[in-house]
Amino acid sequence: MIVKNGRIIDPASKIDEIADILIENDIIKRIDKNIKVDGERVINAEGRIIAPGLIDIHVHFREPGFEYKEDIISGSKAAARGGFTTVVCMANTAPAVDNIETLKYINNIIKHSSINVLQAAAVTKGLKGTEIVNMEELKNNGAAGFSDDGFPIMDTNILLNAMLEAKRLNLPISLHEEDPRLIDSPGINEGIISKKLNIKGAPQLAEDVMVARDCMIALKTGAKVNFQHISSGLSVDIIRWAKLMGANITAEATPHHFSMTEDDILEFRTNAKMNPPLRTENDRMKIIAGLKDDTIDIIATDHAPHSKEEKDRELSKAPSGIVGLETALSVGITYLVKNNHLTISQLLEKMTVNPARLYNLESGIKEGNKCDLVIFDIDESWNADFISKSRNSPFLGRKLWGKVKYTICNGRIVYKD
Repeated sequence: MIVKNGRIIDPASKIDEIADILIENDIIKRIDKNIKVDGERVINAEGRIIAPGLIDIHVHFREPGFEYKEDIISGSKAAARGGFTTVVCMANTAPAVDNIETLKYINNIIKHSSINVLQAAAVTKGLKGTEIVNMEELKNNGAAGFSDDGFPIMDTNILLNAMLEAKRLNLPISLHEEDPRLIDSPGINEGIISKKLNIKGAPQLAEDVMVARDCMIALKTGAKVNFQHISSGLSVDIIRWAKLMGANITAEATPHHFSMTEDDILEFRTNAKMNPPLRTENDRMKIIAGLKDDTIDIIATDHAPHSKEEKDRELSKAPSGIVGLETALSVGITYLVKNNHLTISQLLEKMTVNPARLYNLESGIKEGNKCDLVIFDIDESWNADFISKSRNSPFLGRKLWGKVKYTICNGRIVYKD
């Protein structure tokens, strides 16, 4: 297969040029101008961008236990449509991924996925925060990293020892940072909008105190620590300081946290409810500032499918979370690139090489590399829709810029527009 005349943007090598790519089996065989090989399938990428396949380190495919919301195969198809060739699934399934039996069960399903699906294991048994899992055994059976996502680890000594073990194993540990003791109603920011709705909400303080504590533990241990879905501007400042002090930490921002605020709850109701919540315009702009100066290294979706029936409940009773794999690239282009906050290369860096580095993965377009590519039109608009089992998104029906045309994973076309 040959991809012809596309603009190749590879953040790993800093390449930005018009060229052809020859693919043989699952490998990038040659990158050059005007490649001519008879009998090969040709993809015309003229006027389009060719980038490394996107990597999302924070998704919920809900299997096992909640397959009616999403499963590994349906989630993989949604990911491919969004340009993702690799995803990392969180461990808060039912049962939780805190044992090798559940991990092996998931890994057997992953074999049938159209993309590369990695599975994180829990940090603590049952996600209860009281007893650390056998991290080495889980690593040896294919766990890509560790996270109790959805639940903060409140016991400081437990987290200290978990970080030390993760460092020994050279795997990342990812943290959901909300102190539940400070939260009355999760999913909605404590502020002007929550008062209008007569809901107490979740204060920024719940995030800030956890981030501050865990930055200090990260500094002490030297572990590879990832702060998930940062929503508070003050947390961005704390992480910036900890990085300057030498902590080996990364931070994620979601597309919804850099594009929306608490005001959107009034229009989108439960489809704008998530943990941590959408916050103020000041917080949104500080997240964008963190993306611009690389305090925030990674854009991750926190793809969290729920059924229509669940999201149709009243605001205080509906579950938190939205789907995001199919819109992430477009939201980034629409709100960051088109508004001149990031270049397209900087956006792609946070969706390819940086997440790859955290999980010790390969990312890049060069001869000899495995062929994972996304081809997209940065100037084509579309009205967002979804092939995921769930459609719980405030972007449903909204005009976005940037349309994925092809996703190629392991040398195979896994999505075509």
